[in-house]
Amino acid sequence: MIRSSRRWRPAVVGLLAIGVAAGLALPAGAAPAGAAPAGAAPAAPSQAAGQRPACADAPAGHARCFAQFRSDRAARSAAGGGAAPAVVQPAGYGPADLADAYNLPTRTRGAGQTVAIVDAFDNPNAEADLAVYRSTFGLPACTTANGCFRKVNQRGAAAPLPEPDVGWGVEIALDIQMVSAVCPKCHILLVEGDDNLLESLAAAVDTAVRLGATEVSNSYGTDEFNGMDEFAASYRHRGVPITVSSGDFGFTTASFPAVLNSVISVGGTSLNRADNRRGWTETAWAGAGSGCSAWIDKPRWQHDRNCQMRTVSDVSAVADGDTPVAVYDTFGLGPDNGWILVGGTSAAAPIIAGVFALAGNGRQINDASFLYAHRGHLNDVVGGSNGFCGEDYLCTGVRGYDAPTGLGTPNGTGSF
Repeated sequence: MIRSSRRWRPAVVGLLAIGVAAGLALPAGAAPAGAAPAGAAPAAPSQAAGQRPACADAPAGHARCFAQFRSDRAARSAAGGGAAPAVVQPAGYGPADLADAYNLPTRTRGAGQTVAIVDAFDNPNAEADLAVYRSTFGLPACTTANGCFRKVNQRGAAAPLPEPDVGWGVEIALDIQMVSAVCPKCHILLVEGDDNLLESLAAAVDTAVRLGATEVSNSYGTDEFNGMDEFAASYRHRGVPITVSSGDFGFTTASFPAVLNSVISVGGTSLNRADNRRGWTETAWAGAGSGCSAWIDKPRWQHDRNCQMRTVSDVSAVADGDTPVAVYDTFGLGPDNGWILVGGTSAAAPIIAGVFALAGNGRQINDASFLYAHRGHLNDVVGGSNGFCGEDYLCTGVRGYDAPTGLGTPNGTGSF
């Protein structure tokens, strides 16, 4: 349920300024936060050295994409020396890394699934760059010609497509390539909103489901607001998992549409190789969006103790720009055209959508409740923080549930 006004509680006065107030019980011993007044511009997203956000801040009624990127200098140097793009080995994590880190059956599962990517504007090089990505990593071709890839506008037509946009172009390249990495047998449906108006993106989600998407990934958002109910129905489709990035601003105001009870809110981690049984270690990423909603009621399946409203997020995957994924994008980046290193919860949402596709249980998924009921096949993420909350789970990676990483990251597909 979406409230038409905030539900204030005495315990939250000290945290009101950072937008996580409603329903939030301040942990014992925590000091009030000294943050900017409510309504102030959000802090800059957490970024790795040299990274920059693909999309600028968006005005009210619009969404921004959450991708962050920087040039892959080693790959660019190799390409400058005459190496073909498909034989250059990019520095970021690729399909084999993600499959190993998350114990995924990428070679045997996913056939018959169609993962939709919803973004704003157009990347005219999306399909060509996807071909380079898949060829580089030895994945089968996914093209319009072989029926694997389809790009449409928000009404479902192949033309006219929206105006191109370089920033959202990075987001588009990232999203379709992360689905490819995790679920190479999946078909990909790219639905491009006319612009980044919330109504355009909501319409694109409805179109994706109408066209047969079995999962829908959304890597964009804006601060939650009074009036979200106007768009909420578009993110509520029974039997279709809808993943949404939690945002890249750390512990702050909950992000829409990630805050909706009908979606799977995807947080972010720092993922590093390790000399342990798993071979990897993860901590909460400093930029992973988390928050306690001021507007959305607590769903019956979420039981964390210090937020009496909806808590963001539910699950997570790699998002740290210091542990980036590899992406190939040649649209409008000038000297950075080619291989880039990308982070943000924008990477995590399509990864998780791809995991749902590998599991093939989408018809049972109406919200995040399936994850909470089947949490036994997740990597618990312990350590790291995305802000100040007195080391409480709302901003700290702790055992069990925490807001920056949710229930954890995939360990196979059993929880999906």
